Amino acid sequence: MTDRLSSCFARCRAEGRAALVTFVTGGDPSPARTGEVLDALVAGGADVIELGLPFTDPMADGAAIQAANLRALAAGVRTDDLLAIARDFRARHADTPLVMMGYFNTIDQRGVERFASEAHAAGVDGVICVDVPPEEDDVLGPQLRAQGLHLIRLATPTTDGARLPAVLDGASGFLYYVAVAGVTGGRSAGSDEVNQAVARLKQATDLPVSVGFGIRTPDQAAAIARIADGVVVGSAIVELVGKNADAPDMAGQIETLVAGLAQAVRTARSKEAA
Repeated sequence: MTDRLSSCFARCRAEGRAALVTFVTGGDPSPARTGEVLDALVAGGADVIELGLPFTDPMADGAAIQAANLRALAAGVRTDDLLAIARDFRARHADTPLVMMGYFNTIDQRGVERFASEAHAAGVDGVICVDVPPEEDDVLGPQLRAQGLHLIRLATPTTDGARLPAVLDGASGFLYYVAVAGVTGGRSAGSDEVNQAVARLKQATDLPVSVGFGIRTPDQAAAIARIADGVVVGSAIVELVGKNADAPDMAGQIETLVAGLAQAVRTARSKEAA
């Protein structure tokens, strides 16, 4: 499948660097301002954007993203709003990959086939559904693939060699390696741990491997960028959105944060070689 997501990782690989993957919660701080947030991510240098689908019980997420989900829901955001945000984003940014990330309840309430069709029409490139295990692929995977959408799977430190083939079967776009056992925004994994895990995953798949959970600073992002194909940063950005929800310069602050992360990711391997 040749598309925005695959092309993005191929371009980053050709440039000798990892991709910066950023996450924000859709509808936070409000549906009207989410476009500003997304534009700031692009301006700061994000290569791929994950747009979170707000949900009342985001079990894999820590306090920052839980709070963002509640803010978005309190602001009245619904799936219609998220699809509109995606359509508007695609009209402004033709080439930046956009991935929707969330939980199955939200997708199921919409109707899986309807959600897949509407997401494709809105310019979404892939979906990460945190709580659908590969053994239950039939509830979501075929519908996404029928629309040309990537189903991005998660691997964790507890994904052993016996289960990894099931995780990879039907996965596309990239493999998201959750670097720590726990929720988003918590501790970071050590470089040695991640290095060993990424090496093991790369022996099993040609998919790009992106690493997330616990990456907050440029130094942490650079350390992962030397190892993985992608570096995922979410909670640090979401916290900044929450703290500056009413600030007129919110977008500028987000752009500055992301620019620092992007610079660290882009130069990590060249600095190591030097």
